[in-house]
Amino acid sequence: MPPSSPPVWALPAPPARQRRLGREEVVAAAIALADEGGPAALTMKAVAARLGPYTPMALYRYVHGKDGLVDLMLDAAVAEVPVPAAPGAGWRDDLRAIAAATRAMTKRHPWYAELVHTRPPAGPHAMHRLEIMLRVLTTRGIPVARALTFAALLDRHIIGSGLQEAQEARFERLAEPGAFATIRDLAAADGALPLLTSWLSAPAPGPPDEQFDLGLDMLLDGIAARLP
Repeated sequence: MPPSSPPVWALPAPPARQRRLGREEVVAAAIALADEGGPAALTMKAVAARLGPYTPMALYRYVHGKDGLVDLMLDAAVAEVPVPAAPGAGWRDDLRAIAAATRAMTKRHPWYAELVHTRPPAGPHAMHRLEIMLRVLTTRGIPVARALTFAALLDRHIIGSGLQEAQEARFERLAEPGAFATIRDLAAADGALPLLTSWLSAPAPGPPDEQFDLGLDMLLDGIAARLP
């Protein structure tokens, strides 16, 4: 794998807008493409075609390449997550609100969960979001290093849930008819999986949002147990 390029914010600023094209339009077009077709649909050629009579090279001056474009897309998505200006009275309510808003964003943009760990977390909105999570926790007497661990665990739950749901949706679209029944039959044939076979006969995993909330409650309970 080739080495990753520097974050786009460490590179020269884009030139002034020319005609109707600027960095904002390039990023918006890329997000729309990824929303519709996932990360596989995201190419410089496809973004240029969506914008109109532009070549892929015309976009490089605004985003420095595909890595820079992904940087900008990820941070634009995080900008949709409202965060408080300062910690509120209840740390648990603050973190739950940020987690819920972040999850809502990943449901609008499923590609986010697939791309977020491909680039350095250097976006201004991403860093501001993390900063307020750290402030919420450190005001309860938690050292910064431990607060960062807790924030990372919450984000792993949010991003991991989004990634799993995106992959499951893709599997459901591409799987052959009867694929789930085949899994059930394999479990039954094993003979040593009675509980799994029983569940596979009438699977009821529960709504994804319900599963997410249960996991989030367990994480917040764990943090609460470790407060000074």
